[in-house]
Amino acid sequence: MLRSLFAPHSHDATDSLDQALETSADGIRAVAVSLVILLATALLQAIVVVSSGSVALLGDTLHNASDAFSALPLWMAFRLGRRSPNNRFTYGYGKAEDVAGLFVITLIAASAAFAAYAAIIRLLHPHKVSGLGLVMAAAVVGAVGNEVVAQYRIRVGRRIGSGALEADGLHARADGVTSLLVLIGAIAVVLGARWADGVVGLLIATAIVVVGYRAVKSVGQRLLDAVDPDVVAQIEALAEEIDGVRSVTEVRARWAGHRLLAQVRLSVDGDLPVTQAHAIAEAVHHELLHRVARLSDAIIHVDPSGGESDAHAETRHHQG
Repeated sequence: MLRSLFAPHSHDATDSLDQALETSADGIRAVAVSLVILLATALLQAIVVVSSGSVALLGDTLHNASDAFSALPLWMAFRLGRRSPNNRFTYGYGKAEDVAGLFVITLIAASAAFAAYAAIIRLLHPHKVSGLGLVMAAAVVGAVGNEVVAQYRIRVGRRIGSGALEADGLHARADGVTSLLVLIGAIAVVLGARWADGVVGLLIATAIVVVGYRAVKSVGQRLLDAVDPDVVAQIEALAEEIDGVRSVTEVRARWAGHRLLAQVRLSVDGDLPVTQAHAIAEAVHHELLHRVARLSDAIIHVDPSGGESDAHAETRHHQG
């Protein structure tokens, strides 16, 4: 704070990179904490599986373990995303997070398939489950551990704008739901419904598919460069508020991992000198960097307004 009193702040490429490194560090921390919690949960459940022979709990344990190991590609993606842009990857490596999101989706699909398979086998070949009290306790531990991880991942993912981390949080939430279903199934078995273990397994598979659909939608939109229309409207409104801007004719935005990039085309008085038009563009750039959440950089294109000439006559035939 004291330094800012004597030195003006800036928003050059170095500042943008520093912000990206900070948010990547938050992502790496979230992945590491999640890995430790989920591995501890899966290990505890595995011990109970060996002593009880519960197939439902086995599926939940493997599901939790797969969720824990899904942290590894996310960790690699966040580490890769901290690299500086170069001549080949001019926008940096932020998209690695979205590729990691595809791996997370694959794990979700595999978990759903395994849960359905285990449930069908249990229905076809009923098996007595022992130590139901321990099974119930392990299910509760699984539900609590996964919900803690889910809330942490989703909160950090939304704060830093990482669709992959948010998708992995939804995956953890699905695991928490499956643990609760294991608990319900164990209670039903205690009451004499031996078929409950298999039925619960099918419900688990259905729950995973539903959450997987949400993850596919989130990661898929990021891969297609989708952004919230409200963000586009906000950028346009903020640019129009700057003195000297006659109109905003185009706004484009895309995500590079958890960094938002924008391109804005605006018009100013055609009689202004270049230096003054540039000053208006810089004012727009500065305002956007301050006001638009997670915006890392914006390219501002200035067109002259007024007069009889078409500023883009030479390239008009290239526009679709």
